[in-house]
Amino acid sequence: MISCCGNGGCDHAAGTLIIIGGGSAAFSAATRAVELGAGKVTIINDGLPTGGTCVNVGCVPSKTLIRAAESLHRATHNPFAGIKTSGILTDFSAIIEEKRQLVAELRQAKYVDVIRDLPQVQLVKGHAKLLDAHTVEIGRMRLTADHILIATGATATIPAIPGLSEAGYLTNESAFELETLPESLIVLGGRYIALECAQMFARLGSRVTVLQRSERILPAESEDITNALTGYLIEEGLDILTGTAVEQVRRGKQGVVVTAKINGEKREFTAAQILVATGRKPNTRNMGLEHAGVLLNENGFIQVSPTLQTTLAGVWAAGDVLGQNMFVYTAAYEGALAVENMLTKADRVTDYTALPWVVFTDPQVAGVGMDERQAVAAGHDAEVATLPLSYVPRSIAARDTRGVIKLIRDKKTDLLLGARILAPEGSELLMELAMAIKFGITVTQLRNSFHAYLTLGEGIKLAAITFGKDVAQLSCCAT
Repeated sequence: MISCCGNGGCDHAAGTLIIIGGGSAAFSAATRAVELGAGKVTIINDGLPTGGTCVNVGCVPSKTLIRAAESLHRATHNPFAGIKTSGILTDFSAIIEEKRQLVAELRQAKYVDVIRDLPQVQLVKGHAKLLDAHTVEIGRMRLTADHILIATGATATIPAIPGLSEAGYLTNESAFELETLPESLIVLGGRYIALECAQMFARLGSRVTVLQRSERILPAESEDITNALTGYLIEEGLDILTGTAVEQVRRGKQGVVVTAKINGEKREFTAAQILVATGRKPNTRNMGLEHAGVLLNENGFIQVSPTLQTTLAGVWAAGDVLGQNMFVYTAAYEGALAVENMLTKADRVTDYTALPWVVFTDPQVAGVGMDERQAVAAGHDAEVATLPLSYVPRSIAARDTRGVIKLIRDKKTDLLLGARILAPEGSELLMELAMAIKFGITVTQLRNSFHAYLTLGEGIKLAAITFGKDVAQLSCCAT
């Protein structure tokens, strides 16, 4: 049992800590707590193996499988004259096994080995129930500590569609474990996970149909970006249907049959498998949170203050269980920040002003800061510069000019407010823009900075120039 300091004194100034959850937020919190001198840290993990969503069923497996699919696609879609290339998927199960090996290696190296040499940290397997601000229960065992951090993450939301459970379905967890490539696949959803998986399976050879409830895929993003991405995906052979209302799912002779209404017309879609990617729900059930005094919102996510403290003093929360900015790097940031606040009383607040994000389709959708609608709503005199990749020398030379670079600035101050990028490897452009937003670098300063010729990064300079000049009339390397 962890020593219970309660409200009294402890041998260690920083106190003791229980962390419920075993993912990025939990491990970031644990290592930061040790750095701050915590007496003892106990990580209680249940559900997914150590490492949580990212390494086991999220970022790592999806991105390596996306790369595998991209390798096959590029082998069969060579844009250069005089070169003949081809690619054949010979063993889908081998790709899955290679993915498993990578997951196991990174889980060991980035999680298990990280705490192995930290004697202050112990890992306990089990489902934790919160009893009060200092006590959790695991079966018949009770553990107490000065502080508690909840970092239990989130899992796939399964919509209440008649027949879905009986027919059977995949989520990101089970889809990445398939031993056989499905001949056809219906994807329910049209956001991050849905689109990444849809394109991945299509490039590997599945016939893919995307059914999205909203009128557009990625409905939170601007219409020009989503319309362009939709076009590129359709060109690759994906069938994308928006404004769909799924009414029923059943198992038929040919596979799973989905009945949906599209613009008032009832249609049926049949595929070997159905993948559900309609959102995420928090892992907060059966934890006794509300009974203990931790308030949840209407969707079950934990409510926290800007310093990440819950409504129960002494209990904090971080990561996907908050329901916002559900990325592995924000989870790690929040875990460390929560620990700093609880152990040092720093009272630092979260700041997502320059938060970059990526949808790993091809081309990628990437962004940081505000888009044009958000900038106007925030009261800025917003101005947008849009640069098609057909004006970026690197893209022209690579014979792949799919996409655009959009910069949003405040016209009065010349400060960069945000950016949206649709481009192959467009995510690699984000950090320059994030740093510009974070440290107040103006668009003029971006424009006047050196950018190596024939790099995708030069597109940032050209987009900045676009605020005042027609880049079509510039020579190479012109400013």
